[in-house]
Amino acid sequence: MAEGQYAGRGQQQNRWHSEDGKNLTFSVLLNPSFLPLSQQFDLTRTVSLGIINALSPLLGDELRIKWPNDIYYADGKLGGILIENIVQGGKIKNSVIGIGLNINQEKFPSEVPNAVSLKQILLRDYDLKLLLSDICKNIEAVYLKLKAGHFDLIRKDYLARLYWLNEQKMFKADGKIFEGVIESVREDGVLILNNESGTSEYTQKEIEFLNK
Repeated sequence: MAEGQYAGRGQQQNRWHSEDGKNLTFSVLLNPSFLPLSQQFDLTRTVSLGIINALSPLLGDELRIKWPNDIYYADGKLGGILIENIVQGGKIKNSVIGIGLNINQEKFPSEVPNAVSLKQILLRDYDLKLLLSDICKNIEAVYLKLKAGHFDLIRKDYLARLYWLNEQKMFKADGKIFEGVIESVREDGVLILNNESGTSEYTQKEIEFLNK
């Protein structure tokens, strides 16, 4: 677990800022050799749900997963996940799961406009080691379901906690801003969105949520 992080990286070159001793920035090593490459997004679902399950007793139903793997409370970003897979022989040999969560930090730089922390929400400090232990236990619990082949259950639970699901919201894709409704996420992690032109599918680099 890192004490602080000032130039961390996330998806789409997003930057991560964490004050010393205030937040959780850590990595988990997994060996999901049982998971076909075509189903690697199920690992993203698994880790996201593990974090959600750990924090839900504190934060309730406003805790959501912003596709594909950010953790949100209402419209504020509580944290994010970055997964790097090492592939060998057409299988995932190892996965390094980088996780960053805002816990006790109270102020964020202007380039992180929608960040929020557990302390800002609940107005108290939290023990980082206890939270870390609880999060790891919950990730392990969902991971064991994944290993047992409960893919449908994990996909259903992920979709149920998805940020902006079935809501009319603003997006940007191909340089155009438009209204759309998130309908689902394909098995391989592609976002399915409905707009006035019909149903469209997007990978992560192809669409932007205009929620900042």
